[in-house]
Amino acid sequence: MHFIPTSLEGAWMVELQPHQDSRGLFARTYCAQEFGDQGLVNKFVQCNTSWNVRKGTIRGLHYQLPPSSEAKLVRCTAGALLDVIVDLRPASPTYLRTYSVELTAANRLALYIPELFAHGFQTLEDSTEVFYQMSEFYDPKLGRGLRYDDPKLGINWPLSVTSISAQDLGWPLLSERSNHC
Repeated sequence: MHFIPTSLEGAWMVELQPHQDSRGLFARTYCAQEFGDQGLVNKFVQCNTSWNVRKGTIRGLHYQLPPSSEAKLVRCTAGALLDVIVDLRPASPTYLRTYSVELTAANRLALYIPELFAHGFQTLEDSTEVFYQMSEFYDPKLGRGLRYDDPKLGINWPLSVTSISAQDLGWPLLSERSNHC
């Protein structure tokens, strides 16, 4: 694996180093030792998948508060998506900045998302599937979100929204909160 820093401190792109032959390819998608050597969370306790029917679907922007803040490793296993993260660490030099990247089944890239980052995506193709590895168990009492269309974030979603949950539409804008978490 090759670790590529993003413009947000602590967030990394993870590029596979495939071994190809006449059968196809083989690549390691995760190695606890390599993640630990990079100074990243290297213990994942839960794996999730989401399958999305229509392009234009938005999920997120989600995060969990301490003590259940979670690091995530996200990859697209079918289709394509625009993955977006927001740094919510008040002491960070990249606080409230966003980063987006296209993850596709074809490019096989993964995004490592540190704790206290909000995460969301928009599908760019029908039948898009996303695979997540999480460092903490889901705790609905500590789950939070940001509005996908918050003007303070200025996220440029590439498609019109075709599907989004009522919960994701209901998150308050940053201007309506006493603090951002």
